[in-house]
Amino acid sequence: MSLRIALLGLLVESGAASGYGLTKHFELSAGNVWHAKHSQIYPELRKMEADGAIETVEEGARGKRTYDVTEAGRVELRRWLVEHEPERTIRNEASLRMFLLPLLGPEESVPLLRAEAAMYTTRAKRLDEICSHIGNDVSMYQARMGYHNMRAMEAWATETADAIEQKAAGA
Repeated sequence: MSLRIALLGLLVESGAASGYGLTKHFELSAGNVWHAKHSQIYPELRKMEADGAIETVEEGARGKRTYDVTEAGRVELRRWLVEHEPERTIRNEASLRMFLLPLLGPEESVPLLRAEAAMYTTRAKRLDEICSHIGNDVSMYQARMGYHNMRAMEAWATETADAIEQKAAGA
């Protein structure tokens, strides 16, 4: 359900868009908090159109379609935003790896944590750069949430690596 809601939100925010345009917009915004592959987005758009949440407003060469939200889609999005209690569990491979790190020794877990921290640093810097070019509030809020998530994960990975090193040195 969340991919559907994310796509509805992006269409409301940005206006009519092609599947390709939505995929690119998703990567820079909602993709910071929800992962979806290109191969998931197109089938979801077809399903949303069949359900009446979106409609094709233009068909171009090679089957390129431009979609827009219908009134029913706007009602569905608003209802989800106001009435739905979202799931708050994390489904993330990197988080699962970190959860299972105690199965490794310090010589393996610390380098993984340091690499994870470096990756989060890089992603946070990228999001900070993106924020300087964003012209609308919704995308800014999404990018800032991603930025703060990356910084929090960076701090956690560094703190955990330091703690494992200290424990190993004292053992």
